[in-house]
Formats: sequence, structure tokens, C-alpha cells
Amino acid sequence: MTSTDPVLAEPTIPELRRADFERWRRRSRLIRTLRIALPALIAMIFVGLAGSVVWSTMNAVPKSARAGDEPIRLVTPRFVGRDDKGRAFVLTAESATRDRLDYQRVILKKPTLVLDENGPDMLRMNGADGIFHEQDGKLELTNGVNMTDARNSFATAASLFDTKTGEVIGSGPIQGAGGLGEIRAESYGVYNKGESMVFKGGVRTRLETKK
Repeated sequence: MTSTDPVLAEPTIPELRRADFERWRRRSRLIRTLRIALPALIAMIFVGLAGSVVWSTMNAVPKSARAGDEPIRLVTPRFVGRDDKGRAFVLTAESATRDRLDYQRVILKKPTLVLDENGPDMLRMNGADGIFHEQDGKLELTNGVNMTDARNSFATAASLFDTKTGEVIGSGPIQGAGGLGEIRAESYGVYNKGESMVFKGGVRTRLETKK
């Protein structure tokens, strides 16, 4: 009786070496791939973490900024100080709002400034609007400015008062009554504690003789 079962031949030495070489080559390729892929994966993880931190920061800052950007507003504020001649001044207003872009800039509504109140050099100024620059102590008054001292009373469009020196200057038209009579001009300045008033530009006066 003849057997038909297949006969399995044992692999030869060259075949075994070739199989070992193929396994070694596959393993080498895997190692090379891992050497490239693992650092790349780690880098991607760090980039992702950094991006997450940046995203969280960028989304958190505007909320804080919006809260911090709200302008500081005071009702019936009162600023006090002295000029370089030692005269006290008081600045009041209906309201004061700090400029959110410039913290030293205070926007005033219906401001009134009184210099040397009850003293010989008293000066009172008021207007519909104003800006007080805290850094240099200068006060801008606009829209219906009235200026009164012991000898004069004037109305003008705008005035700039220096709280450090006590000097007043203005480039807008001014008109009013002084110690000698009525005066109109295009610009003016008040110096030396109000003792000197300089008018410029189309000056017109009507002198009053004392009897």
C-alpha cells in the first residue's frame, strides 16, 4: 500500500539565516521608526500643552481687562492742594471719571476751582466741562468758563489753570469787566497772583473814570 501523505522538508541553514536576517531587518526598521516617531510625539504633546496654556491665558486676560478697563467714576469729587506760592486751592465737580487710557487724566463735569478762598488773591473759575491732569497739576476748563477774582469778572470759552504756579492762560475770546472798565480780547493770561492780566488780539476796552 502506497502512502500519499506529504513529506515536510526541514529548512536548510541558508533559509534559516535568511529568515533571521528578515526578522532583524524588520526589527531595525521598527526601532528606526520609533526613534523618529517618539520624539516627534513628545514634541507634539509639548506643543499641545503650550497651545492649551496660551489659549487659556488669551481667553482669561480679556475678562480681567474688561473688568479693569471699567472707568473709575466719582460723584461730587473734591481735590485739594497748594500752588508754589503756598495758596490753597479746592477743585470740585459734579462728577469725575478717570480716563482708562491715561490714569492721570480726570474728566470732569461742571468743575469749579477756588484758589485762596477768603484770602486777598481769591480766584474762582468754573465751566461746563474740564480735564484735570494730575501729573502736572493743570486744569483745562471749557464751554462757558467764568473767572472771577477780587477785581475782575470775565467770561471766556476756555481756560488753562496751572495749580502749581497759579497762572491762567486762554486762547479763546474773553470779555468782562476789570478794575478799569470793560475789556474784550482774543487771548489772555493771568500772572503774579492775579496782579497782572495780559490781553492779546483785537483788544477793545471801555475805560471808566473814577469820580
